Amino acid sequence: MQAASQDRACSSRRAPRDAPGPTKDRSAVGEKDRQRSRLAIAAIETVPLRVPLGRTYKGSGYRMTHRSSIVTRITTEDGLVGEAYAGDEDAGLEDIDRIIHTEIVPVLVGEDAFAVERCWELARPATVDILRDRRLGLVACACVDTAIWDLVGKALRQPLWRLWGGYRSRLPMTSIGGYYGAENSIGAEVEELRSRGLAGMKFKVGGLDPDADAKRFHEARVAAGPDFVLMADANQGWTPAEAVRFARLVADDDLYWFEEPCHWHNDRRAMRDVRLMAGVPVCAGQSEFSAAGCRDLMADGAIDFCNFDASWSGGPTEWRRVAAISLSYDVAMAHHEEPQVAAHLLAAIPNGTFLESFHPDRDPIWHHLVANRPPVADGWLQLGDAPGLGWELDADYLQRHRVSFDHSPHTS
Repeated sequence: MQAASQDRACSSRRAPRDAPGPTKDRSAVGEKDRQRSRLAIAAIETVPLRVPLGRTYKGSGYRMTHRSSIVTRITTEDGLVGEAYAGDEDAGLEDIDRIIHTEIVPVLVGEDAFAVERCWELARPATVDILRDRRLGLVACACVDTAIWDLVGKALRQPLWRLWGGYRSRLPMTSIGGYYGAENSIGAEVEELRSRGLAGMKFKVGGLDPDADAKRFHEARVAAGPDFVLMADANQGWTPAEAVRFARLVADDDLYWFEEPCHWHNDRRAMRDVRLMAGVPVCAGQSEFSAAGCRDLMADGAIDFCNFDASWSGGPTEWRRVAAISLSYDVAMAHHEEPQVAAHLLAAIPNGTFLESFHPDRDPIWHHLVANRPPVADGWLQLGDAPGLGWELDADYLQRHRVSFDHSPHTS
């Protein structure tokens, strides 16, 4: 299967309509319609999850032993429930859950969930504490923002991919792999992903010298054949010179994009240099905290693909701002992991690219918590018409892997 080429199109801009529309007779509006015109938030609950992995997954600068996330449920005064899971933080899981309950819940209960932008701004102070990792507050905001959008979609009886733009209803899906220390050979891993119907693979590099990783990548290409997409992800593992060398070594291996090739401390200029010197498409954005940060990546000519992560950086509301900016710079949009929300975001827009996933052993939550996860066929994932995110979460799986934290104030 040859994955479809990605659309790059800019929408025409329209001036705001200043003239008022026809006046609606308020007396003719039914009581149910009046109630549904406002989604008053009555309660926000969370269920943190921590699932042990069967092995340690190692990239160039990190290792993963657990898959963790937080399910957030928002209930309105008339009983409608929005539900979503977001995030992949293990070490910060308790802090994120605490921020939701102590800093975000108090300012959102009673608010109208239809007022998404207002809710987002009310939650934003959770991100300003300079004495803690700002990412913790951003993930907390993302958990709530994602659940609010699920609630809005359910209230309007529309899937979010359609509500956010409805450009397409299916996406080509890839898997992240090529981790260091795997028991299976690279060829066997590629073959398994192909047998699962996936369109391609994002391959881990940056943990060895460029020559050694180029040999690994070439092995993946030989196993994959010409009709299987391969990206490389260095996780900020190399200097610009090392990254350029790797890109040149794999020049004949049809590298679709080169993700986060350079060390973080000067990555914007470094990625631009790699992009221009090696003539390779560069992807980044997941390490940015804001739409402004992604704008600068684009304006500086550092990237061809932006994989801003809604679950890491404030939720779908902020991701959609990045997507709007990307059209002006002819940058395609991707999303770092999190297919449960990324599928809707990427399908909604004209410049969305591949949907990322993991092998079930690396992301058991997507593969086992989402009871109605659609199958991948011939490289594509087909989205449905269920309102909101549309996912049904397995209550038994949720109960088996939930963890509890005590956020009550303590006195000595």
